[in-house]
Amino acid sequence: MAFDGITICNLVCELRKNIENGRINKIYQPENDALMLAIKGPNGNKKLFLSASASLPLVYFTEKSKENPLVAPNFCMLLRKHLSSARIVRVYQPDFERIIIFELEHRNELGDLCRKKLMIEIMGKHSNIIFTDADDRIIDSIKHIPASVSSIREVLPGRTYFIPKTTAKMNPMTTTKEEFYETVYSKALPLAKAIYQSYTGISPVAAQEMCYRASLEGDRPTDALDENAKLHLYRVFTLFMDDVRSENFSPVIVYDQKEPKEYSVFPYEQFSDYTAVPVSTISEALETFYQDKENYSRIHQKSADLRRVVTTALERNRKKYDLQLHQLADTEGKDKYKLYGELLHTYGYHVQQGEKSLTCVNYYTNEDITIPLDETKTAMENAQRYFEKYNKLKRTKEALEERIVETKQEIEHLDTVLTSIDIATNEEDLKQIREELVLSGELKERGSNGKKNKSKSKPFHYRTADGFDIYVGKNNLQNEELTFKFANGNDWWFHAKKMPGSHVVVKSKGEELPDHVFEDAARLAAYYSKGRGSQKVEIDYVRRKEVKKPSGARPGFVVYYTNYSMTSDDDISHLSLIMD
Repeated sequence: MAFDGITICNLVCELRKNIENGRINKIYQPENDALMLAIKGPNGNKKLFLSASASLPLVYFTEKSKENPLVAPNFCMLLRKHLSSARIVRVYQPDFERIIIFELEHRNELGDLCRKKLMIEIMGKHSNIIFTDADDRIIDSIKHIPASVSSIREVLPGRTYFIPKTTAKMNPMTTTKEEFYETVYSKALPLAKAIYQSYTGISPVAAQEMCYRASLEGDRPTDALDENAKLHLYRVFTLFMDDVRSENFSPVIVYDQKEPKEYSVFPYEQFSDYTAVPVSTISEALETFYQDKENYSRIHQKSADLRRVVTTALERNRKKYDLQLHQLADTEGKDKYKLYGELLHTYGYHVQQGEKSLTCVNYYTNEDITIPLDETKTAMENAQRYFEKYNKLKRTKEALEERIVETKQEIEHLDTVLTSIDIATNEEDLKQIREELVLSGELKERGSNGKKNKSKSKPFHYRTADGFDIYVGKNNLQNEELTFKFANGNDWWFHAKKMPGSHVVVKSKGEELPDHVFEDAARLAAYYSKGRGSQKVEIDYVRRKEVKKPSGARPGFVVYYTNYSMTSDDDISHLSLIMD
């Protein structure tokens, strides 16, 4: 969701609770367009990060520190001069704009009590942090905006600060039914667009949510609504803003599997098909969402290179496999040539020089058969030619059958690697997958000056409500180690039947497992397999001691000859992931 007025309203609520009447202890400028304020508030010490970045402007509390330049920038030095030990008198959001204003009280060089304001504008590429006196005269700003850059408003020392009104939008917190009807329904626009273009602080996502709650399509034209639909949408809009006005916030982050999709100040019904993870504060939501989004983008980019290598290898091997099957089919006629040779040895004395065929009785079926002949060769030479053809096809078939098995195993292996890439959650996971591809010859080893840095990636570790530990391998190297080095003979082993997937091991602790533990392990095996997303996945499970690794087999490849089976869904939402 956009950093809109609704998010800022939640953030201002959090700021008021934590830093109003607090004092600014330290001021840093870790980036050209960002500040870090250390504040001692009523709830203890807080770090407040304010960024006016054109690409990602943000404001949130954080526990993390950022590296600061050795020499503080001029804007930072100015703030330190005026605001060190300043008291935060008030934090507010003017007219539901994407602006946060801090009213500050401090003593000047003469000891007199003075008021100042620090404003942060969250407006995309126009974002800024502006420092003014009590009369809104600009003292300085983190970005200077001269008239040559903006004809609407200069942001320079000495100028008067004002909020530019570039559009005729209204405050949604104070609107009436008549205003809503007049502004929204008079626009010849899709419904959601008419809402966010009529009211300040409402993003397209929030407008779409209002339409969704009213059971109306956001792209429906405003003039297509009857009176009942118009009234219903206005009531939904009013209830939505009542939740904001009453500060009824409960922030969540919405994930589409591993991808962070959106965040919102309370659960949005339009995202009901995704996983909504509650967080305690909007600051936590912002910091976690953008950190997860950055991590996901980085992992997605790095995994794309590995995925391309594996996909290319898969396509190559599948084409080779199809060609081998076609060549194998061509060898199916080899026995015919052996028969021709045998019959020519038996009846060849009937063949006259220059004849192009021989018709004789097939003594295996007692039926007549016609054998083509090379008229330039004798009967025995034709027989020898057929025997040579038979032996060549026989050798070809034997070689092809061996190669087909190898190619099929390679395809299955590469399929498991693709599944591992889907499962990977961090760079260490990808590093281990790369190691596996180097071992299998799909990738060349990078130069490392003779040093090999072992990956720190570990299997997923889950724990059931009654304390049973379940481990899930993220890739074939982990599957190998998990099954044959970590698990004991009496632990239980799970795997999706006849499809790529993780090895899942339940530590039995020498006890009989409750039924629900079997079910939980099966769900994990289904979730971390190629069958994820299917309603039912067949899962094999067996004591670990029944699982064997064939000699010379690739990492993660196992066989077992006795097992139990069950079908399972892939819902693991009730299981706790342990961060080891």
